[in-house]
Formats: sequence, C-alpha cells, structure tokens
Amino acid sequence: MEEDFLWAILGMTLVVIELLTGTFYLLMLAIAAFGAALAAWFNLGFGVQAVVAAVIAGGGCYGVHIYRAKNAKGQMAPIDAGQPASFENWVDQGSRLARVRYRGASWEALVDGDAAIEAGAMLYVVKAHGNTLNVTVRRPA
Repeated sequence: MEEDFLWAILGMTLVVIELLTGTFYLLMLAIAAFGAALAAWFNLGFGVQAVVAAVIAGGGCYGVHIYRAKNAKGQMAPIDAGQPASFENWVDQGSRLARVRYRGASWEALVDGDAAIEAGAMLYVVKAHGNTLNVTVRRPA
C-alpha cells in the first residue's frame, strides 16, 4: 500500500476519533498526518514525512494549548458549580478530604479553606474532578 494512502487513512481515523472527543488536539494530529500524506505524495522519504508530521503536530498542539489557556476564563462554569452538598464526615482532616452527600450519593470531596465543619453542614460544589468533588463553605459566584 502507498505511504500517502496510509497517512491519509491515519488522518481520517484521527478526525473520526476527534469528532467523538472534541478536544481539538486529535484534529491537529490529523492535520499533521495529512501533511505527511502530502509529503509522501511528492515522493519525499519517510524521514521527511515523519519530520513534517512532527512539526505540524507540535505546532498545532501548542497552538491549541495557548488558545485554551488564553480563553480559560471565558469557558462555561462546570455544571455542578454552586450546587449544595451536605457534609457527612472527615476521611482525612489533615488533607481536607471528606465525605459529602451530593445528588443522593456519598462522594469524596476536597474541602477548600480551613473552617471547622460539623456533620450536616452545607457545603457548595466548586467543581467535580473525576469522582472527587471540590467543595467550599461559601457558595461560588
């Protein structure tokens, strides 16, 4: 099979996976694969194809990273932000790890600040990170 065809198949596969994830990093890798396919179409060696793919991928991913960092404040707030959670107990008070009741289930939570908290106290979700909540005593704005 021709190298340009293989690079194009890789690019299309990455585009399809990108459509499922929506991160734009895979889109940059797909564009890099298409760049390498173009280099292969011009009968350039595999080393040149690999360098073209690496340069385009590196530049594109760096560009996406910079764009996301600049626009982080403009991003939509997490869906859980500001929602109430009820404090159950401390798992490890030194590291501020607790159990809270949120959406009818018990969750692990990292408590911001150093305020004393009693069982049943109302906390507010700042964000969810995996299956751990970040919570605070004050409701986020």
